[in-house]
Amino acid sequence: MNHVVHGDALALGSHVPPGAADLAYLDPPFKVERTFAARLSHGESRAKGTVAYDDTWASLEAYLTWLEARVPIVDGLLSPSGTMWLHLDQRAVHEAKLVCDRVFGAKGFRGEVIWLPGNGSKSRSGPGMSHQTLLLYARGKEPIWNAKDPALRAPFAATSQAMHFQNVDEDGRRYRDRTVGKKTYRYYADEGRALGSVWSDCPSMSANTPLRKETTGYPTQKPLKLLDRVVRASSLPDSLVLDPFCGSGTTLVAAAQAGRRFTGNDIGALAIQTTKKRLDEAGIAYRTV
Repeated sequence: MNHVVHGDALALGSHVPPGAADLAYLDPPFKVERTFAARLSHGESRAKGTVAYDDTWASLEAYLTWLEARVPIVDGLLSPSGTMWLHLDQRAVHEAKLVCDRVFGAKGFRGEVIWLPGNGSKSRSGPGMSHQTLLLYARGKEPIWNAKDPALRAPFAATSQAMHFQNVDEDGRRYRDRTVGKKTYRYYADEGRALGSVWSDCPSMSANTPLRKETTGYPTQKPLKLLDRVVRASSLPDSLVLDPFCGSGTTLVAAAQAGRRFTGNDIGALAIQTTKKRLDEAGIAYRTV
């Protein structure tokens, strides 16, 4: 059963058994120091819209204290092969990594993804911050990682295919063998290449006009393509996917469309309202808690 929970992430353990989830995606407030409003009707300005959530803090320490109280909750709900993805930007990601290191242990850190939303930058005093960071932490030694899922692959360049993929196996698939040291690796042309850790092909809602068809008007909504990739990378069919700050419900839609179960949580009434409306319109079954 899929669940949508209205409440603080601190209480998520009341609705999810320990060790039940294979993936948790966290998109908490970024410490932007502003209040975010939604655009609920066409032509409405965000300045006059309904308040979605407040992202102002007494200090960086206060923000980190808030975060550190919630990350262990998520850690306890992950399965031995589970992964947490924490999505932040330059305002607090470095300090938040230290928080996660304390919770998961430094060896739990499995890397990071740099996401380029494509919105450009406006800085006049240094390099514009045009990217966001997703930190990956594993609960155990062998986390789920679907490296060959098409969502994590990109086609080889035409020149590469012409030059290197000249062998054909018994099934008619073109491939190349590459020997490193004493080990030989086989690469198939139809599998494509691994995307790596910089994702520039998932434009944000405001960066690409066609994506506005999926917009809900909720501020800081992430594109479905981005969350589809996260879900497919770190979960299996019928895995339970958690989103403790579900906002507009993108993670939940991505999970359902990929054949996963979900539990989405948010303390904001507008977030729950937006998420439920989106799930209803998509014909996705869930239970409200």
